[in-house]
Formats: sequence, structure tokens, C-alpha cells
Amino acid sequence: MAENQLSSWMRALVSYVRSGQPDLTNRQMALLLISYITPGPHTVRGLAQQLGVSKPVITRALNTLGSLGYLRRERDDNDRRNIFVAKTEKGAAFLDAFGKSIDLEKVRG
Repeated sequence: MAENQLSSWMRALVSYVRSGQPDLTNRQMALLLISYITPGPHTVRGLAQQLGVSKPVITRALNTLGSLGYLRRERDDNDRRNIFVAKTEKGAAFLDAFGKSIDLEKVRG
């Protein structure tokens, strides 16, 4: 059963790579998924702790995801030192399409 799921995931990833969409790293994809799937608010510090990496690593990933329009940074009005990571419509659309691709590959499986 695990091999069938991995095959579906592989086919979805191959389809994604062929689509010409931006090529995200595993770290960027994990950051994106955590930000959209788990309840927020999400901070750079909190995301770094969840992924077990440093804050500069999260900052670099956010730079890429922000330039793609998939996530954005927002300052905390109560504590200007805190930066929240916010969802965007473009990021939601990307993940929705990616999820549909995985579902389609499961059906084809």
C-alpha cells in the first residue's frame, strides 16, 4: 500500500515539475503546507522550531515564497519585533492545484 501511495506522489511530482511552475524545495513546500494546514498565527520563530531549523533558514525560504506570492510577512501590531507569516490567494490556489494533482494520480494509480 505504501508503494502505491509513493507512486501516486511521484507521478504528481513529475507532473508538477513538467508544468513549469516554480520548483520549490522540500523545506519551502513544508513551510507552505504548515502555514496553510495548521492553525496560526505563524511566526518565523515558531516555524523555525516546528521544522527544527534556524530563523535565517526560514527567512530565506520566506523570501522565495514571498517573491512567488505564496506567503507574505505581516508585522505584529502589538510587538513590532514579531513577524507573522500570512496566507495569500495565490498560495492557496497553488496548493489547491497541487492537491488536485495528487488526488488525480491516486485515481489513475
